[in-house]
Amino acid sequence: MFDSIGWVEILIIVVAGLFILGPERLPDAASWVGKTIRQVRDYATGAREQLKQEMGPEFEQLRKPLEDLKELRNFDPKRAVTKHLFDDPAPAKPNGFPTPATPPAERPLNPGERAPYDPDAT
Repeated sequence: MFDSIGWVEILIIVVAGLFILGPERLPDAASWVGKTIRQVRDYATGAREQLKQEMGPEFEQLRKPLEDLKELRNFDPKRAVTKHLFDDPAPAKPNGFPTPATPPAERPLNPGERAPYDPDAT
């Protein structure tokens, strides 16, 4: 739950609460907030368990697309662009087929030897 809130933010909230509520009411307020968060978490868990019992295996089918959407929230455009630009896959020819990994070894022609003739190339 507190993945996006760091220690600095929590410290700022505590100091602000100390100034706003005062030292005598701050422990009661912190206790109330803790109880409320715990109660909301229990309600959410209960609702999820009830849905899982009522829907059966369909609940997992519903949950899968939601997990895929959750992965999109972690999308980092900078990393995607860097990967696209600098992690170049095997280059492809204009016809869409990949180029061969190693070009065929060409040997120099011997004196008096004729060059190979390719009827498709001419």
